[in-house]
Amino acid sequence: MSRFDHMPGLRNPTARQTRLMSLAARLADTFDARVQANDRESRFPIENYDALHESGYLRLSLPEALGGEGADLFDTILAQEILARGDAATALVCGMNQALMGRVIEGKAWPDAVLRDICATLTAQGGAINNCVTEADLGSISRGGLPAMRAERAPGGWLLTGRKIFITGAPVLRFFLTAVVLPPSADAPEGELVGAIAERGTPGLSVDTTWDGALGLRGCGNDDVVYNRVFVPDERIVERIVIGQPRRPQGGSTWNLVLSAVALGIGQAASDAAAHYANNRVPAALGKPIATQPHIQQWIGQMDVALRGARAALHDLARAARAGELAEDEVASSVAAVKYLCSNAACSVTDIALRVGGGFSMTKSLPLERYFRDARGGLFQPPQDDLALMLLGRTAMAAEQNRNGDPSA
Repeated sequence: MSRFDHMPGLRNPTARQTRLMSLAARLADTFDARVQANDRESRFPIENYDALHESGYLRLSLPEALGGEGADLFDTILAQEILARGDAATALVCGMNQALMGRVIEGKAWPDAVLRDICATLTAQGGAINNCVTEADLGSISRGGLPAMRAERAPGGWLLTGRKIFITGAPVLRFFLTAVVLPPSADAPEGELVGAIAERGTPGLSVDTTWDGALGLRGCGNDDVVYNRVFVPDERIVERIVIGQPRRPQGGSTWNLVLSAVALGIGQAASDAAAHYANNRVPAALGKPIATQPHIQQWIGQMDVALRGARAALHDLARAARAGELAEDEVASSVAAVKYLCSNAACSVTDIALRVGGGFSMTKSLPLERYFRDARGGLFQPPQDDLALMLLGRTAMAAEQNRNGDPSA
């Protein structure tokens, strides 16, 4: 049995959940054996994605009719937390792929022919797809900006020129869903914000390795993607939004919860590692494991409580989303709340784990410093803490006003 194959708080898992969690645990075992070396070298583990493709894990969120596993949101979350315990950077790339495809499939965001084509290629050839949105001058698109990248008309499609940054999984992406502004037209006087699905191997498309030596998640390939007159056919221009009309909130899909599961996986791995260290560390001056000391027990308890609370919120929301119990106007605030809880729980837990490990936690002899660094990545995924809390605050005040009336009226 894998040391990763456990899910606190999960009662009576289905046969499918058990199978998917076991698959994730086997992969986590394999990836964990090399993640420390990959982290030291800032190396992207391309071999992980061969294993993910061969096992079918990369296709979890694709429909069975299109060659995938057809896993629902909750089942995917369970698998993602376990995979992240072994290699958070690899799990993050998988999560970006799952979140995008899950949102597209659930929301019928693309024409059927495009979806079938993309799924067929991913199923046959492997690799992943991710959003390519962020630009150096833009910052986070979740704060309302428009990308500077523009497209030039060409016969049968568009030519894209520019650079996108922080593209998670760039070395293994098969498709790049690129945010670009099309020029004004009669129907869109200020232009359109669209997603242009560029394919790996298209002339002019290249990846510039820029993530070397990053603080955390060093194996996630968060590189730049460079476009030099990259052709995208008309049929692969999707999700058109006329500039000036409401835009889809970043991070607002319930499928983004698979990324919160990655944060929990990092936290759980740190908690497990700290408990293992406490049970086995026997200083000569003490003559027994440090696990017997009250302050160590308290720290381990603090970690456990933080993870229990965040996991309960994550699982509750995922179950509600699967059951269709969420109203459309509840999604963004609910996802923001869970993302905030999970990412901050991971940061808190990994901080406490360093205290348990003492001076040894600062060294490569324990994985605790890696967990600490990796956990910080969740803070910068949308919605970031300030936006999440503002949204939640506005939602709470609007709810109170609806219940009790406007006091200024």
